[in-house]
Amino acid sequence: MAEYINIRGQSIEVVASDPANPTVGQIWYNSTSNTLKGGGVTTAGAWATGNNLNTARYILGGAGTQTEALAFGGYTNPPAPTGIQAATEEYDGTNWATGNNMNTARAEIGSCGTQTAALAFGSPSATEEYDGNSWTNSNPLNTARQQLPGVGTQTAALGFGGYNTADTGATEEYDGTSWATSPGSLNTVRSNLAGAGTQTAGLAIAGVTNLPAAVNTNASEEYNGATWTSGNSLNTARRALAGSGIQTAALAFGGLIPPPTQTGATEEYDGTSWTTSPVSLATARAGLAGAGTQPAALAFGGSTPSAVGATEEWLGAGSPQTKTITAS
Repeated sequence: MAEYINIRGQSIEVVASDPANPTVGQIWYNSTSNTLKGGGVTTAGAWATGNNLNTARYILGGAGTQTEALAFGGYTNPPAPTGIQAATEEYDGTNWATGNNMNTARAEIGSCGTQTAALAFGSPSATEEYDGNSWTNSNPLNTARQQLPGVGTQTAALGFGGYNTADTGATEEYDGTSWATSPGSLNTVRSNLAGAGTQTAGLAIAGVTNLPAAVNTNASEEYNGATWTSGNSLNTARRALAGSGIQTAALAFGGLIPPPTQTGATEEYDGTSWTTSPVSLATARAGLAGAGTQPAALAFGGSTPSAVGATEEWLGAGSPQTKTITAS
């Protein structure tokens, strides 16, 4: 005998808004948008366009996650580096809201941390801490420089590489109060590079060597808290790119390639090798900022060469996603 449920069918939940964390296979009807939806996962990585920054800018600082990010500093008027910014913006996963300014307007800075505990440093040496509301000055870097990345947290940060009168491989660790110079220096001295990871497990990604000649590199290196070890190279040599994630699961995206040209190329790192994604940023750009993890990254700002406020969210393979179900 047929069971009642097989004759009647499954009931579908009616909701006014999509579930915050739907499970794979979950089905619901959104009465606000009048759509039938289901929970699934991505089969390949993809970039999704989000809402723009309020102030379009490039070579800015970034921190946080895909749903709680922070943007600060930068330039607004390329190709000349003018229109230097102190403006701060917070991202809630949908929109950017204006926050309190940095104490010193600057660009080409190192940055790391979270939306409520961020760190900005360099250009040339000043350090500032953000508490979710305001910026406070702290102790400066030992080696003044710009065009360097930062990784880690506000109380355990790592800054490396950069440029002053020449490229440097100098590495410094921040303990929440002061910077200490590490005995370890990058094997490939460079600036305009990206970073990922933590203070004791950092990752240096691509960049440019021999400024002002500006030769792009595809070198990547891993830091163990004391020394840098060269790893396998990226597939696309570039500079002025962004990074996210950790040492064993990182993402590199955007940047500048010859002649120079902005790129949207995206690569994933598994702790050993870099793999080029078939999907690039929708807005190819350089001098952008990044935040988040390898499966859930955020790209924002940059130049095309005009300054842009474009924001894109990365969903790595296996990431949860909501699909609208339509009749075929």
